[in-house]
Amino acid sequence: MSLVKALTVSLDNTLWFAGIVAEVAVIGLLVYRSAWRTLPVFCVYCAWVLLSDAGNYGVLRLLAARTTHGYLMTYLVETALDSALEFAVLVELAWSVLRPKRDSLPRSFLVVIGVVILAAGVAIWPFSGIHGLASLPPAWRNLVHVQQTASILRILFFLVLAGCSQLLSIGWRDRELQVATGLGFYSIVSLAVEMLDSHQVMGPQYGHLQQVVAVGYLCSLLYWMVSFAQKEAERREFSPQMRSALLAVAGAARTTRIAMTDSTPAKRWKR
Repeated sequence: MSLVKALTVSLDNTLWFAGIVAEVAVIGLLVYRSAWRTLPVFCVYCAWVLLSDAGNYGVLRLLAARTTHGYLMTYLVETALDSALEFAVLVELAWSVLRPKRDSLPRSFLVVIGVVILAAGVAIWPFSGIHGLASLPPAWRNLVHVQQTASILRILFFLVLAGCSQLLSIGWRDRELQVATGLGFYSIVSLAVEMLDSHQVMGPQYGHLQQVVAVGYLCSLLYWMVSFAQKEAERREFSPQMRSALLAVAGAARTTRIAMTDSTPAKRWKR
């Protein structure tokens, strides 16, 4: 083993161990702050990531040494599960942001939020494929496609949430924006690395670029550690413009629901 390769392996192990320690610290702070009461899906996501990173590190390295196909398929399934949980986290964050006026909104509004975020992901999908991957196995192309779509969706969500922070009356001390910031930063780093590495996915520089992704993820974990170590700021009321918009949406939703109820066959028959 060459010195450069030995140093690369050593750095990989160091980053992996540091990530595990940081994930444990984040989960500990989530429990300490009773974050499961307001962000239960995010807590489940953090626990899943910890279990996945702790259990799959050796498994993935073993599969990579024996068969590339097995490694890619395992990594693809794991990435798909990660993306599904991250989608649920985004829905939860959007619903949590609406806490000041959530009681005045119909429960179906949560479904509407999920549909909107899912529609954004579907719209991103055709444009998220990296060029130069046609010669790679389908499993690898699908993996990169899923990763890019999820990364762009997380970045878009963070930008929308940060851009509407004044209307939503949230700041950097609010949990929703803190979680979205960590996800957004890691996604920006991951997407940038994937774009840089689009023409040399399995080349000699792949390991170094993946270390950059690991460092970006570690920075997000450290940011969450600092954020959840502090007490959450008291939630402020929405701006008048946002309150008016939400009341209008709630009124339209109730009107639609009543109209749909009145138009059922049973109602028409009774009349």
